[in-house]
Amino acid sequence: MNTYQSWNIEIEDRIATITLHTNDLNVMNMESLFELKKISKELEENNEVWAIILQGAGKHFSSGVNIDILSKAAEISAEEFKTNMREMQSCFTTFENISKPTIAKLQGFCMGGGFMLGQCCDFRIASEKSVFSIPLVKLGLTVLMGTNRITRNAGIAATNELVLLGEKFNPEKALQLNLVTKVVPQEKLDESVKQFANKFKSLPPKTIAITKQIIRQGDKIPLEQSLELEIELQSKILDSSDLKEALDSFSNHRKPVFTGN
Repeated sequence: MNTYQSWNIEIEDRIATITLHTNDLNVMNMESLFELKKISKELEENNEVWAIILQGAGKHFSSGVNIDILSKAAEISAEEFKTNMREMQSCFTTFENISKPTIAKLQGFCMGGGFMLGQCCDFRIASEKSVFSIPLVKLGLTVLMGTNRITRNAGIAATNELVLLGEKFNPEKALQLNLVTKVVPQEKLDESVKQFANKFKSLPPKTIAITKQIIRQGDKIPLEQSLELEIELQSKILDSSDLKEALDSFSNHRKPVFTGN
């Protein structure tokens, strides 16, 4: 893996941990977003990585995107603004489209762009002391990194409340609205995230990848098309050694050992 200014990457026993470290609040700037896009592509191509943990260094996950980026919105043309925003959005989308399971470790402030980055993960495990908010309306802006990432989990009514008011909300409310997967005590957060990520070390990664694709794409197409998608994607890994291992271990009542092939 390459080295980056705003992120640390550690890979150990098939689990990659990427850590945002910009300042005490882990505010993201343009450079950190573009680095995330590069990291996402590297992790996607790394066959030694079966699952990914996303976290912030120190006490906070991320309090969002640097206000300087947003304040310049009124100083540039509409076309330049749209170009810049599409580039920023592509960084989150590239990370979200990684075929491997992603787990966000949420603690402290998870606000604005930081909150939206967490929503890009497949799973979100939050400390009971986390603080959430999507305060963009208070800055005269709408959510610019994918409002539908909230709506698809929480529904329209809850999204109206969270986005239009921009107020802080606690982990319990986030859990009720399906915006986090589970809430744990702060002192158990590290271990809970590691245990969750470790589940994927005993599962076949190619199957996990196509299943993730089926879930993501199947939600956006009619049932008949999603059924065909399942067949099409499964057919691509019929010759994988992990499929043969899964079937053999099931038949012989033993624990499978997957290699990722």
